[in-house]
Amino acid sequence: MQTSSAPAPDAPAIPRSRKPVLPLARVIEMNLGFLGLQFSFGLQQGNMVPIYSWLGADEASLPILQLAGPVTGLLIQPLIGAMSDRTHSRWGRRTPYFLIGAVMCSLGLFLMPHSASLLMAASLLWLLDAGNNVTMEPYRAYVSDRLDDSQHEIGFLSQSAFTGLAQCLAFLSPSILVYWFGFDRNATDAHNIPTITHVSFLIGAVLSLTTILWSVWRVPELPLSSEEQARIAAADKSLGATLGEIWGAIRAMPTAMRQMAWMSLFQWYGFSIYWSYGALSISRSVYGTADKTSAAFRDAVLTTQQLGAFYNLIGFGAAFAMVPLAKALGASRLHMVCLALCGFGMLALPFVGPSGAEAPRLLALLAMPELGRHLALLGIAVTLGFGWASIMGNPYVILAGSIPAERTGVYMGIFNMMIVIPMLLNGLTFGWIYRHWLDGDARNAVSFAGGLLLAAAMTMLWVRQPKRAAVVVHA
Repeated sequence: MQTSSAPAPDAPAIPRSRKPVLPLARVIEMNLGFLGLQFSFGLQQGNMVPIYSWLGADEASLPILQLAGPVTGLLIQPLIGAMSDRTHSRWGRRTPYFLIGAVMCSLGLFLMPHSASLLMAASLLWLLDAGNNVTMEPYRAYVSDRLDDSQHEIGFLSQSAFTGLAQCLAFLSPSILVYWFGFDRNATDAHNIPTITHVSFLIGAVLSLTTILWSVWRVPELPLSSEEQARIAAADKSLGATLGEIWGAIRAMPTAMRQMAWMSLFQWYGFSIYWSYGALSISRSVYGTADKTSAAFRDAVLTTQQLGAFYNLIGFGAAFAMVPLAKALGASRLHMVCLALCGFGMLALPFVGPSGAEAPRLLALLAMPELGRHLALLGIAVTLGFGWASIMGNPYVILAGSIPAERTGVYMGIFNMMIVIPMLLNGLTFGWIYRHWLDGDARNAVSFAGGLLLAAAMTMLWVRQPKRAAVVVHA
């Protein structure tokens, strides 16, 4: 009977069995839950910095206030991934974790805009991120479990597409409420949190739960084979054994996964900076204000959300376009090109601004009329969209071809450690960098992030993608 001994680092320990090839409609339905999950992430990215700012947070403290995501990801995702590998229940191996996480996420989203203090908002973010992380890695493993090897590209890149669509809608929801439904953008509660933020988070709470339920109902997990059931039954399910499994998997990490460590460090540290300081940079460069209580700042928040919506919309389309490109060029080379585009876009963002007292200096060389600024922002959004689509898809294509099938959950969780550790480092270190190296200027922070994305692109020169089966999709 098979034990949990470490497999060879560069090859699956057991042959990957042939699974039923799903029609494209079923692949899309099985990933619909990613719509709700990523809508939640989009609300966080587009609104947590404004919420903290409206509640009086200092700019340099923003990274540490957002430590909930990386810390819960570091602690929860590998643990849940390993536990789900060893779970055998009437509802499936991954499904119980989907449902528990979705309920936690919905509660966090519902309560967040009612925050009366920084402490309350930060505490609710811990609940929200814990729920997201309970769901995330079992969902990644679900794709490997359910799809034949030949459909991994379409499976993971369709998750990337739903990420783009969901985050587009999340970023755009406040603007839709203002421009389509007539909500007053300046209507706020007693704590300066706008009504449009309250409504957007309520929508997210509903989507988070309903989309997961639809996915698991329409595309249930495959029954476990007798060999898999025997292996799970024989496995030690104690906490110590689970932690030992995580450590053993880290020691036996496949080469391609190790090679992506530096890429993950640079790209996620850089995007963490952008999410924290993008709105503050646009507020200063485009709207000429640093006053968090002003109408101009609320306009800057809407503009940043619209920029986020557009780059996620680009990401939605780009993810599907990348399926044949990943096959032709290789996921590693395609990822390198997309990261470089994204880096150049971030470098350009602080240069988009009006002339005037608030934006002379080196960072406002590109003074331009309003239409020109909008076109420049749209162009930058295109570069961010290609980068984001690639980040959410291509590394998982590389990963899925290199990890042993029976350890999919734990390795997806460990790979997430390569995402959350850079975010954790950002939370612990970037406040000091912001104050002492970047003059406390959000525009400098975004330029710094662009440089990190270019460094991430360079590291992909050393990543070798395992050879995989061709993509087969049945319409």
